[in-house]
Amino acid sequence: MAEPASTALPHVSVIPDAEPGRRDFLTLVTGAFAGIGALALGWTFIDSMNPSADVLAAGAPIDVDVSRMEEGQQIVVLWRGKPILVVRRPAAALKSLQSPQVTSMLSDPNSTVDQQPAYARNWHRSLQPEYAVLVGICTHLGCLPEYRPNPSATDPVPNWPGGYFCPCHGSKYDLAGRVWKDVPAPFNLPVPPYNFPKTGTLRIGENPTGQQFDLDSVVQM
Repeated sequence: MAEPASTALPHVSVIPDAEPGRRDFLTLVTGAFAGIGALALGWTFIDSMNPSADVLAAGAPIDVDVSRMEEGQQIVVLWRGKPILVVRRPAAALKSLQSPQVTSMLSDPNSTVDQQPAYARNWHRSLQPEYAVLVGICTHLGCLPEYRPNPSATDPVPNWPGGYFCPCHGSKYDLAGRVWKDVPAPFNLPVPPYNFPKTGTLRIGENPTGQQFDLDSVVQM
């Protein structure tokens, strides 16, 4: 008798060394997303291409193990063909998100524009303050913003508090993906549907029980 088909969700895994056919792609993503500074303990690209192409194209949920992420670390996973940024934010970074000095520089600090599900419409734009989960596509022209988590007096701009910087046209976002005032990007970075089905596991593409949200409903990708 044939065995029943598995109902397990695809689980992504770290790429130790890309196969030749994907090395050029990973080089491009690495150049776009490389972070610097003390808080950036390195980011890891996550292989979401292990599941079949049709499963990914359909936007099926994928699980990511975040249990071993270090503070300040970012990982990037592909879901529905989009780079999803997952950051474990340190306490100092969370404190900066509530700083009046930072929020005064933001265009939409209270996330009033529908760029996120209702469960992420809060000061940290996430289910759990420690983890940011964002679509890594600049809302200006679709460029890939760089992870620049380390505060700096000069780089990439004066009095940089830490966040994301788009080198294409200078758009800036904080570590919750909230866009700065007076930059080309008009909206905050989108937040995809996600939940934590168990401790240490992030499930991208599935809302928490009782919640409804589809990434296609955001104002602008």
